[in-house]
Amino acid sequence: MMKKKNSKGYVVVYEDNHLIVVNKEPGVLVQGDRTGDVTLSDLVKDYIREKYNKPGDVFLGTVHRLDRPVSGLVVFARTSKALERMNEIFRKRQVQKTYWAVSHRKPEKERGKLVHYLVKDENSNTVKAHEYEVPGSQKAELNYRLLGRINDHYLIEVEPITGRPHQIRVQLASMGCPIRGDVKYGHPRANQNGSINLHARRLYFVHPVKKEPLICKAGVPNDPFWEEFLELDDEEYKDKNLDFIY
Repeated sequence: MMKKKNSKGYVVVYEDNHLIVVNKEPGVLVQGDRTGDVTLSDLVKDYIREKYNKPGDVFLGTVHRLDRPVSGLVVFARTSKALERMNEIFRKRQVQKTYWAVSHRKPEKERGKLVHYLVKDENSNTVKAHEYEVPGSQKAELNYRLLGRINDHYLIEVEPITGRPHQIRVQLASMGCPIRGDVKYGHPRANQNGSINLHARRLYFVHPVKKEPLICKAGVPNDPFWEEFLELDDEEYKDKNLDFIY
């Protein structure tokens, strides 16, 4: 399927009558907040309205979110049935999510599993990670592996098992590897464009209506720093799977 480029902060990666999956640029809100800024949901609704000449309201269900400074894949449902089924897929953790994170610190172990108990401070919009369960905490788990080094930065592939707010950011920081640009969780300097180097790279799930396996993969942001890390991408797909990779 041809990728549809858009100058408004996203690229359409996959689209059918039930779902639309986009690659979000950093800095774009997925859903509205107190800033009142235009959201990714609004932009995608405009795209659907224009492409299909749909008058009036366009249904678009938000299945999950990415933090504003994070880039990568976001799934929306185009029907209420698809939204209900995708919510169930995410609730049952029947989706494999893969992120790329860049840190100036090398993990002590090249691969491993992190388990923390997270508590969110609503006032500061930050999350604290605890080694043991504490009142009001949520268990957070992820697997990671080091993909390699470019200059003085390390590329870490992360597969979250749970889906907690700021989970990858705070868990990597807790093991001594804050994400580049993420001053909220310990990196010394912000990125010039306000982004952090965390990218939702790949999603794998079974389509909620077609019942076919689907892999979506997001190109890295249009940034020379990010593009250097593409040489570390070691994933290979067998030819027989190519009909459902987007």
